[in-house]
Amino acid sequence: MASQWQIFLANLGAWQGPFTSISPTGTVLKDTPSLLSLEAAEQNAEGAISMVRFRLQRFEGGDRSAPPSSDLCQEYRSLGRQVVFFDTGSFCKGSLQLAPGTVFGGEFGVVHGDRRHRLVLLYSEAGRADQLVLIREFRVGSAAQECRRSRPSRCRGRGTALPPPFPPTGPSR
Repeated sequence: MASQWQIFLANLGAWQGPFTSISPTGTVLKDTPSLLSLEAAEQNAEGAISMVRFRLQRFEGGDRSAPPSSDLCQEYRSLGRQVVFFDTGSFCKGSLQLAPGTVFGGEFGVVHGDRRHRLVLLYSEAGRADQLVLIREFRVGSAAQECRRSRPSRCRGRGTALPPPFPPTGPSR
């Protein structure tokens, strides 16, 4: 069985696709083109990858040839307990603890070949659903292409909003 690190390495490459922000009621708020790169940055004496460089660039104006509106870089030598990878390369990650008065979020990533679909759920300090972010990515240099945005009516479940992650506080009845 492969280690979490080995499965993580299956996600190496450049992933391109929009971050689509969605309200808790299903209204599309905005699309932001992005480029996420996961690249091998160092190898150990045995030749195994020992560090991965993560870089996320967002292009608020929609033009990927312009300088990015945000550029985040991080380096990973290990994975924390807040992320779990499955044999397919799919993953989930999020806050390990949930407490009233703190922002909470979780991410679910499904990988199929050279495509990834990620869903990020964000909750406010009050424990209310704040925002969803749907990220439809494809691996740059592969035969995969960007998926067009689906209609919210095709994505929405039977409910009208996300439930809170914990019961509301206040007097009990």
